Amino acid sequence: MSLAIIHSRALVGVEAPAVTVEAHLANGLPSLTLVGLPETSVKESKDRVRSAILNAGFDFPARRITLNLAPADLPKDGGRFDLAIALGILAASGQLPGEALDDLECLGELALSGALRPVQGVLPAALAARASGRTLVVPRANAEEASLASGLKVLAVDHLLELAGHLNGSAPLAAYQARGLPQQPTPYPDLAEVQGQLAAKRALLVAAAGAHNLLLSGPPGTGKTLLASRLPGLLPPLTEAEALEVAAIHSVASQTPLEAWPQRPFRTPHHSASGPALVGGGSRPQPGEITLAHHGVLFLDELPEFDRKVLEVLREPLETGHIVIARARDRVRFPARFQLVAAMNPCPCGYLHDPGGRCRCTPEQVQRYRAKLSGPLLDRIDLHITVARETTSLEASGEPAQTSASVAARVAAARQRQLARQGCTNAALDLPGLRQHCPLRTADRHWLEQACERLGLSLRATHRLLKVARTLADLDEQETIARPHLAEALQYRPGLGA
Repeated sequence: MSLAIIHSRALVGVEAPAVTVEAHLANGLPSLTLVGLPETSVKESKDRVRSAILNAGFDFPARRITLNLAPADLPKDGGRFDLAIALGILAASGQLPGEALDDLECLGELALSGALRPVQGVLPAALAARASGRTLVVPRANAEEASLASGLKVLAVDHLLELAGHLNGSAPLAAYQARGLPQQPTPYPDLAEVQGQLAAKRALLVAAAGAHNLLLSGPPGTGKTLLASRLPGLLPPLTEAEALEVAAIHSVASQTPLEAWPQRPFRTPHHSASGPALVGGGSRPQPGEITLAHHGVLFLDELPEFDRKVLEVLREPLETGHIVIARARDRVRFPARFQLVAAMNPCPCGYLHDPGGRCRCTPEQVQRYRAKLSGPLLDRIDLHITVARETTSLEASGEPAQTSASVAARVAAARQRQLARQGCTNAALDLPGLRQHCPLRTADRHWLEQACERLGLSLRATHRLLKVARTLADLDEQETIARPHLAEALQYRPGLGA
């Protein structure tokens, strides 16, 4: 048999499109031609494969070898195709049975000795292989990660000879038995450690219950960062589907296999971060901070210190829950369903309206500072809360403080009501869902319309206000939105010129 076909997977964003490796042997001067839009790292694979085949004790055919990686218009990079290429050459030269390869998908980088090295982005390939109904062959270091795709048969291999023995039938391999990734959650700081700030804690509860975006504003040292760091501890644990999505992103972004079952991300990029660092990019598009915060929290401290152009790129993913990175040859879609929490000072020095009169900022400086945040971006933040300075006290208050565990129980109950009613969080409601699940009494609707007109709120801000009111009703275990819920939701919205 002079033609062999091997199945493999490429890596494009967080997806793993199918790649067919075709190996053909023909008469002529010995040569090896690799076609199918390979990048430099793939072109170099022919030298690795030649040495691996020889060092494994096989014969490298002295014929004209043509390797095609199909589809031809899909860019391929990395060493993930080494194993498939080696198997294709061996099957085409008759050293391995070609029919044994029909139901396999192969990933792995070959060492010159024939040993297999782990590759990046195995979990997306495992999920795709499960959907196609094939067995996945991976290096042993990637086997635990691939086994996260439940129902998939995984073969863990250390060396090319080991796989050859399995295919020849001389030493069959048993399916890899997953041990399960250990759960090593980093303990979140407790909300009880935050003294005072009852209004801010209430806003944190509402944000967690409905997955709403939150902006904390106040002078330095009032606990804005402290409060934001407590939010992940209030959120419900990831579901299995969400955890797989987060694990797939980490599998693509990290150079090492997964070592622990993921928990909700909490990303805190520095204000000097560029646009591509925040949303993703590069010649080979990689996920940015908003994708790494998928199903978690993206905390932007010192919000006005970010470049305005960088902040503006957040507008689309805040609405759609994904980001599309377009390049001349590539168009990659990354998930980005994150919860935005931002913190800022009221002015450049941070002491505007301070009773001690410490602020020396001119009105022009304050205006220029606040102008870094556009109206459309602020519209997309549901909760605006001012974190005031508390009375100085080095001793803990004698009153019992709210713990993260008690607040998380209320959040979980509210989330459960939302999922049972509409299948998503309140913040993710679309316009038809908003009209269906957020009805108002006629008097309340007229009252809200007049209030929004007086405050100069846009229609988008009004819709987001309704979602917050729906969350407040869920926290009160109410089926309908009442006037007190609307009034509290209005308090979280700055008026025109505020």
